[in-house]
Amino acid sequence: MNILQNIKYDFMGKRNLALILSSILILISFGSLFTRGLNFGLDFTGGTVVVVHFDQPMNATDVREKLEGSGFENIVVKNFGGSKDIEITLPPQQPKGTADEIVTATESDEAKLSNEILEQLRQLDSSAHISKADFVGSQVGDELVEQGSLALLYAIIGILIYVTIRFEWRFSLGAIAALVHDVVITAGVFSLFQVEFDLTVLAALLAVIGYSLNDTIVVFDRIRENFRKGRKASTEDVINNSISQTLSRTVITSFTTLLVLLALFYFGGALIHGFAFALLVGIIVGTYSSIFVASTTTLALGISREDLIPVEKEGANLDHIP
Repeated sequence: MNILQNIKYDFMGKRNLALILSSILILISFGSLFTRGLNFGLDFTGGTVVVVHFDQPMNATDVREKLEGSGFENIVVKNFGGSKDIEITLPPQQPKGTADEIVTATESDEAKLSNEILEQLRQLDSSAHISKADFVGSQVGDELVEQGSLALLYAIIGILIYVTIRFEWRFSLGAIAALVHDVVITAGVFSLFQVEFDLTVLAALLAVIGYSLNDTIVVFDRIRENFRKGRKASTEDVINNSISQTLSRTVITSFTTLLVLLALFYFGGALIHGFAFALLVGIIVGTYSSIFVASTTTLALGISREDLIPVEKEGANLDHIP
């Protein structure tokens, strides 16, 4: 027998403590987002990324010192998947001149940049060779920021419409409150620790929205079902019982998902590190919000049994009689 199925806990009795905790986390997240901002990756800022492979393990600090000593400024140097691969990120160059001259200069500079880096690094190790080189223009980065923000907005609007049609408007606002809560706190963690925010992290945020909504819908389904069964139960009792009945499913699903994400985080390499980290944070926060934030918001909006059960028209059972 699953021990979680026998848990009867007063979740709604702790909603004020949950409100305080969520408020603190959201305030910290907004404070960090406004003061420190997000550490946007190359996908959003534009610039150049070069991955250099060495036959022997190479220290990223030595590579950084060598390039900075050669005149490269504001560069980010880190290991890429292993000790023999080094990823070097440079901000976009800003040449002067007319628009046509800038385009020509930019193309020329970016074509030469990889070779200049390689020449410097071959002084450290003659086996150095470029395994990857990418360039993203600043205009493309600005468009990705805009399109990514719109993707999040459209997802939230679509969810609002879906939950309103399937359940009731109080449930839809509760679901949206939980989703905004999850996205803000996850983004706040990235801002607070200055973890690189790129397209894979944006994809992870959209996945967090879907995961959190799935948990919330399961709880809402059980709340609606229990409202129809328990005629004398109070709203708080119905919500508490519904969360308790779905707790086993919620905990097991979250736990097994976290095991997979921990494996990806530690063994998946640098390419999906941010993606796995965003999902780890998002699923922990999303599980919490589906229990406390979504249901608490719905309760605060005054949901009741009458809102979920249509009122039968008097004499409706006689309509078939001519």
